[in-house]
Amino acid sequence: MPPLLSNIIEWLRAGYPQGVPETDYIPLIALLRRRLSDTEVREITAALVDQGDLPIGKPDIQVMITKVTDEKPLDADVDRVHAHLVAGGWAIPDETPITESH
Repeated sequence: MPPLLSNIIEWLRAGYPQGVPETDYIPLIALLRRRLSDTEVREITAALVDQGDLPIGKPDIQVMITKVTDEKPLDADVDRVHAHLVAGGWAIPDETPITESH
Protein backbone atom coordinates (compact mmCIF):
# COMPACT_ATOMS: atom_id res chain seq x y z
CA MET A 1 0.00 0.00 0.00
CA PRO A 2 1.38 3.47 -0.85
CA PRO A 3 2.65 5.41 2.19
CA LEU A 4 0.16 8.25 1.65
CA LEU A 5 -2.78 5.85 1.66
CA SER A 6 -1.40 4.08 4.75
CA ASN A 7 -1.16 7.42 6.55
CA ILE A 8 -4.75 8.30 5.64
CA ILE A 9 -6.02 4.92 6.85
CA GLU A 10 -4.06 5.26 10.12
CA TRP A 11 -5.50 8.75 10.60
CA LEU A 12 -9.06 7.49 10.00
CA ARG A 13 -8.59 4.56 12.36
CA ALA A 14 -7.24 6.86 15.08
CA GLY A 15 -10.20 9.22 14.68
CA TYR A 16 -12.76 6.41 14.39
CA PRO A 17 -11.52 3.49 16.53
CA GLN A 18 -15.02 1.93 16.46
CA GLY A 19 -15.37 2.41 12.69
CA VAL A 20 -16.77 5.30 10.65
CA PRO A 21 -20.42 6.11 11.56
CA GLU A 22 -22.78 6.08 8.56
CA THR A 23 -23.47 9.80 8.94
CA ASP A 24 -19.78 10.62 8.48
CA TYR A 25 -19.24 8.86 5.14
CA ILE A 26 -20.48 11.72 2.94
CA PRO A 27 -18.23 14.40 4.51
CA LEU A 28 -15.26 12.03 4.29
CA ILE A 29 -15.95 11.29 0.62
CA ALA A 30 -16.18 15.03 -0.07
CA LEU A 31 -12.70 15.47 1.38
CA LEU A 32 -11.33 12.76 -0.88
CA ARG A 33 -12.39 14.34 -4.20
CA ARG A 34 -9.64 14.25 -6.75
CA ARG A 35 -7.69 17.43 -7.34
CA LEU A 36 -5.38 18.10 -10.28
CA SER A 37 -1.70 17.82 -9.48
CA ASP A 38 0.61 20.69 -10.37
CA THR A 39 2.00 18.52 -13.18
CA GLU A 40 -1.51 17.96 -14.57
CA VAL A 41 -2.19 21.71 -14.43
CA ARG A 42 0.96 22.32 -16.52
CA GLU A 43 0.07 19.48 -18.94
CA ILE A 44 -3.47 20.78 -19.44
CA THR A 45 -2.19 24.32 -19.93
CA ALA A 46 0.34 23.12 -22.52
CA ALA A 47 -2.32 21.06 -24.31
CA LEU A 48 -4.65 24.06 -24.51
CA VAL A 49 -1.89 26.31 -25.85
CA ASP A 50 -0.74 23.64 -28.35
CA GLN A 51 -4.33 23.23 -29.51
CA GLY A 52 -4.07 26.81 -30.76
CA ASP A 53 -7.74 27.77 -30.36
CA LEU A 54 -7.38 31.27 -29.00
CA PRO A 55 -8.65 32.88 -26.90
CA ILE A 56 -8.82 30.07 -24.36
CA GLY A 57 -11.93 30.30 -22.21
CA LYS A 58 -13.10 28.48 -19.13
CA PRO A 59 -15.30 26.09 -21.16
CA ASP A 60 -12.16 25.06 -23.10
CA ILE A 61 -10.39 24.42 -19.80
CA GLN A 62 -13.30 22.33 -18.52
CA VAL A 63 -13.31 20.18 -21.65
CA MET A 64 -9.55 19.59 -21.49
CA ILE A 65 -9.66 18.66 -17.79
CA THR A 66 -12.44 16.18 -18.56
CA LYS A 67 -10.40 14.68 -21.40
CA VAL A 68 -7.34 14.29 -19.17
CA THR A 69 -9.03 13.05 -15.99
CA ASP A 70 -12.24 11.49 -17.33
CA GLU A 71 -14.00 13.29 -14.47
CA LYS A 72 -16.10 16.42 -14.08
CA PRO A 73 -13.73 19.34 -13.48
CA LEU A 74 -13.79 21.09 -10.12
CA ASP A 75 -14.11 24.88 -10.09
CA ALA A 76 -10.87 25.10 -8.13
CA ASP A 77 -9.01 23.12 -10.80
CA VAL A 78 -10.48 25.23 -13.61
CA ASP A 79 -9.34 28.33 -11.71
CA ARG A 80 -5.83 26.88 -11.23
CA VAL A 81 -5.45 26.16 -14.96
CA HIS A 82 -6.91 29.59 -15.76
CA ALA A 83 -4.38 31.27 -13.43
CA HIS A 84 -1.54 29.26 -15.00
CA LEU A 85 -2.61 30.41 -18.47
CA VAL A 86 -2.85 34.04 -17.34
CA ALA A 87 0.60 33.81 -15.71
CA GLY A 88 1.94 32.52 -19.03
CA GLY A 89 0.54 35.56 -20.84
CA TRP A 90 -2.30 33.86 -22.71
CA ALA A 91 -5.31 36.08 -23.32
CA ILE A 92 -8.40 34.64 -21.67
CA PRO A 93 -11.85 36.18 -21.90
CA ASP A 94 -13.28 37.49 -18.66
CA GLU A 95 -16.15 35.15 -17.90
CA THR A 96 -18.65 34.66 -15.15
CA PRO A 97 -17.36 32.16 -12.58
CA ILE A 98 -18.48 28.61 -13.19
CA THR A 99 -20.74 27.14 -10.53
CA GLU A 100 -20.42 23.50 -9.67
CA SER A 101 -23.61 21.46 -9.21
CA HIS A 102 -23.75 18.93 -6.40
